[in-house]
Parts: sequence; structure tokens; C-alpha cells
Amino acid sequence: MIHPDTKLEWINDKKGFGVVATKVIPKGTITWVQDELDIVFSPEEPDNFKPMTRELLEKYSFRNSAGEYILCWDVAKYINHSFKANCLSTAYNFEIAIKDIQIGEELTDDYGYLNLTESFVPEDEGVGRKVVYPDDILKYYQKWDNVLEPLFPEISKLDQPLFELLSPEVQNDIEKVASGKKKMPSTKKLYFKPEKSRI
Repeated sequence: MIHPDTKLEWINDKKGFGVVATKVIPKGTITWVQDELDIVFSPEEPDNFKPMTRELLEKYSFRNSAGEYILCWDVAKYINHSFKANCLSTAYNFEIAIKDIQIGEELTDDYGYLNLTESFVPEDEGVGRKVVYPDDILKYYQKWDNVLEPLFPEISKLDQPLFELLSPEVQNDIEKVASGKKKMPSTKKLYFKPEKSRI
């Protein structure tokens, strides 16, 4: 589920729709949680889909570390990629704002940790990276970990509308990481290495 202070909005002809903030979302806020309504497809299921359906699944889903396809039930599936993303995914199946997101600002992810089935070239943002590769997690997980871990102490200090969607185990782990009693699981755990591309 996407943070409630967001809405779907047309961004431009190249990106299409995106998700923007309707209120300021402070750094350290949980912006998305995988919940019971999200649809989970096994790695093999898309093999039986019609070509058009497979293409749509590829466009709107991501793959977890088990190779399952996760299709968000709400507007979260419209979150666009950015090499300068303002949200990052944790190994706990939730995402967090890594900077203050202003009203009208688009929420963005780095698709490098979504286990894409093939590379793609997004809009040039004037940074060193120009291509998103399926194995980007293996290249950038340390950078992402260094950004995420210091934010865990902020989670309990902020209003978190999505916190109740987290399992009690994850809630407990957040507190342990925040207090230094446990090391944050690396985003490297998000990586899935397929035997072959299924789509």
C-alpha cells in the first residue's frame, strides 16, 4: 500500500502517470508496504499468460528475492524510476523516504533493486548511471544500505500511517535496528538471480 498522502498524476508524455505527494512526507517516513491485497505470482505463472498480459505484468510488477512477481493493487505500481530516487526499498518489504518529499513532488524509486528481467535506458538525469541493469543490486547495495540504516531511528519519531501493515516481527526488528541491537539486513537480500528471463 502506498502512503495515503499521495495521488496519481500525469507527469509527462515520456513517463506517463506517476505518484505525487499531496502533503509533505518527511525523510524517514514509510512510503510503501507490501500488504495482503498485493498480488503475488509465482516465477512460473507468467509462462502461461497471453503475450499482452505478460507485457503488462512486466511493466507494472517487480520481482522479489524469491523471483515472485509482485503486482501492487493500488497506485504504487505507477511509481517511476529515478537514479536520484527519493524513496528506497529495505529488505523488509517496505520503502522509506530518504529525503523530505514536498507537496507536488513525484515519489520515485531506483528500479535497480526491482530485479528487472532486462536492462532499460531511462531519461538522462545528468548522473553517471545511464542504464538500469537486472543485477544493479550487486553493484549498489552498499550505497543504498549506507543511506537507509541511519534512517531507522527516525521511523518511530514520525507519524507512520503504514506502520500497522508491518508484521509484529518486522516492527520489532525496526526497533532493534534503530537502537543498534541489530544490524539492518542489507538490500543485497532483495536480489534474485533467475536461471533465465521468463518474460
